[in-house]
Amino acid sequence: MDAIAPRAEPARPPDRKSLTSWENAKRNGTRRVLITAYDYPFAKLADEAGIDGILIGDSLGMAVQGGRDTLRVSLDHMIYHTEMVARAAPTCLIMADLPFGSFEANPAQAFASAASLLKAGADIVKLEGGAAMVETVGFLSARAIPVCAHIGLTPQHVRQFGGFKKQGKTDDAAARLITDAIALAEAGARMVLMEAIPAPLAAEITKRVAVPTIGIGAGGGTDAQILVLHDVLGLGGGTVPGFARTYLDGAALVRAAIGHYAEDVRIRAFPPD
Repeated sequence: MDAIAPRAEPARPPDRKSLTSWENAKRNGTRRVLITAYDYPFAKLADEAGIDGILIGDSLGMAVQGGRDTLRVSLDHMIYHTEMVARAAPTCLIMADLPFGSFEANPAQAFASAASLLKAGADIVKLEGGAAMVETVGFLSARAIPVCAHIGLTPQHVRQFGGFKKQGKTDDAAARLITDAIALAEAGARMVLMEAIPAPLAAEITKRVAVPTIGIGAGGGTDAQILVLHDVLGLGGGTVPGFARTYLDGAALVRAAIGHYAEDVRIRAFPPD
């Protein structure tokens, strides 16, 4: 793996936080970039590196908590991590996931959960689901809650899908995703995130909706891209998705540093006399 040379002055738009700036970026053809982060130190580093937006994803259930999926993440977990990230990156767009069980029952439940995330520092909330979430997106949008819709591979439906499987592979499935994306945008979604769908389909949806689109495992035809921080830094400790790219063997570096510290203590090289 090639070493990544640090940039003295990271490129960053003058306005990364407002939703209007993201809409303008889509119209101007300017690509934007997001990454997940779950705590203050990593969010601060992402902000300093010039990232445009940070997602506090319920992926923390796997990346941070060590779970096999995202289903055990609670709303209290999301509030806790959102507060840390928002303090660390005040000029980035802060997006927070509505976790499983916090929004599906009815729009009123979704509003209460989303409002708590905005109070914690989020600028926009993300919820998973297609046509079934159109009413909820409209309800939230009418009540000052900006929403990013998440379609395609929706990890909260992993049991229903039978695993983390690519979506939209058949003509019928692709047509449903197009219909869902348009309906969600028309209901008031300010962004649409597409995960693990064919690149041509994601590009088509990007053309068909007026709002910015975000891709993860959806090719390069979207308005923005996002990856999980632990995949980028090589800290996942497991299999990296095929669509991700690891830019650093972070696990090896951290393991070596801790090992050197332990060895110094054992040979009495630390602390010094």
